[in-house]
Amino acid sequence: MKRTGFAKADCPVARALDTIGDWWSLLIVRDAFDGLRRFGDFQKNLGIAKGMLATRLRQLVEAGVLKQVAASDGSAYQEYLLTEKGRDLFPVVVSLRQWGEAHLYSSGEAHSVLLDQAGQPVGQLVLPSRKGRPLAWSDTKVKKVAARRR
Repeated sequence: MKRTGFAKADCPVARALDTIGDWWSLLIVRDAFDGLRRFGDFQKNLGIAKGMLATRLRQLVEAGVLKQVAASDGSAYQEYLLTEKGRDLFPVVVSLRQWGEAHLYSSGEAHSVLLDQAGQPVGQLVLPSRKGRPLAWSDTKVKKVAARRR
């Protein structure tokens, strides 16, 4: 079955999912935020098949989320680094993390914790209005683009 592409969709969410919407891509990005840089390290940490990982890494490089660079230790290996576009996914990953913490763990169940540089847990993400007031989904609406002529 051929995958539907959303690269030309009017919806920014659909376009974003077209680039990073499968779980392997987001887990690779998560691991890159955690400092992983080499193919073997991603493969070992994720337990993903090598061919699948190679495909996802290539797609993330083509999308400008990651870039390939020479290994920092001077070896013949290549490493993968987050680009600015990739680093801009940090709030997305944190939001998914916080949603998972709130809804997918039993009370007291152990899980990894995101800490700031001072060793304190990161605060809950809040979507602010332009004036700084926290927004809920019910405080927003989407302005759709005009229908396209055929």
